[in-house]
Amino acid sequence: MPLTLPNHTSSAPSQSQTERSQSHNQYKQATPKPNSTGKSQADQQHTDSAQHRAQTVLRSMSRQERIGQLIMAPLFAGSNASQIKPWFDQYHIGSVLLLGNWNTGVQGVAAQAQVLQTYAHPQARLFISADQEGGAVQHLRGVGFDRMPTAVQQGQLPLENLRAQSKQWGLQLAQAGVNLNLAPVAGTVSTSSRQANAPIGMYDRDFGLDPSNNGAHAAAFIEGMHDAGVLTAVKHFPGLGAITGNTDFTADSIVDTTTALDNTGQMLGFTTALQSHPDMVMMSLATYANIDADHPAALSHTIVQGYVRNTLHFQGVITSDSMSAAALASIPAEQLGTQFIEAGGDLLCIGASEYVAPIAQGLIQADSSNPEFAQLVDQAALRVLTLKARAGLL
Repeated sequence: MPLTLPNHTSSAPSQSQTERSQSHNQYKQATPKPNSTGKSQADQQHTDSAQHRAQTVLRSMSRQERIGQLIMAPLFAGSNASQIKPWFDQYHIGSVLLLGNWNTGVQGVAAQAQVLQTYAHPQARLFISADQEGGAVQHLRGVGFDRMPTAVQQGQLPLENLRAQSKQWGLQLAQAGVNLNLAPVAGTVSTSSRQANAPIGMYDRDFGLDPSNNGAHAAAFIEGMHDAGVLTAVKHFPGLGAITGNTDFTADSIVDTTTALDNTGQMLGFTTALQSHPDMVMMSLATYANIDADHPAALSHTIVQGYVRNTLHFQGVITSDSMSAAALASIPAEQLGTQFIEAGGDLLCIGASEYVAPIAQGLIQADSSNPEFAQLVDQAALRVLTLKARAGLL
């Protein structure tokens, strides 16, 4: 998501944190008998039940309400939830991203989250998310939020300690009404120096280790968040550690010439992290010359559908890095959503307010004119709603 550096300096949602944690842990509990997809029998039964509930809700939704489930729109620090209500009225958006320097503490965030949830579809509450990685990338601060160390510092912790710390940070998010943390970063910096890697290394956003240990620490972070009942999104697949440009701010120097679709290098960090079942995979906006030189990862059918879905067998929600990033500036805004869905994606993260309407309108137009695209919308919306069901949001 857009790299907004926070300044350094309770009302509870309608569903309690305890209920969310119980719901989340219900599908995380393992048994010794995994099925062919790597899930335990208990996991699979819970997923099947969640999908059934999601299908019921999906059938009750209009076409535009289904499309709205694919959109995560921004709410910036200093704004009131009421300022983005027109997006709910017109586009039925199903998720919100809290961006900027939120220094109002747990109670201040919870107050806005409560209002946002009143705008949700009556049968599908919102994903309310934030980038809460640690260090420079901690958008929610103030009373009730611990100051999180950088991911590099987290990487020095024993895995069990990191999981415990992550649970504590997750409990604070849950108390604030935030049910999705767009973290952790599972990539590995491989540029000539950490400072040369503008998106990750410069800000110590990775765990600072080799790919295997980065993945293990990402997994511990995910497990701790899950222990608190908070969803996670591992990012930025297949990694931003080998480029020098920051995709948020430039379209230059964002071609990775080393990463390949194998279980080496950065990819090992992701495959290790995926063993802890993150709820989402966030796709990078860099381009990978050895994989698909013609499309950024988020818009690459080869990477999203071909590899993440078909090879890694990830059946959760695939989300994007910010669709308003400079890396995608050459693509008309109204085409961004359609290209992402056609690549196999589900949930569009949007980091700039002016992109919400054209992306939504592009999806609506394609859905109404192309039956094959409408099927993709239904598939993506079902995955989003299934995750909401698993998280107790339906």
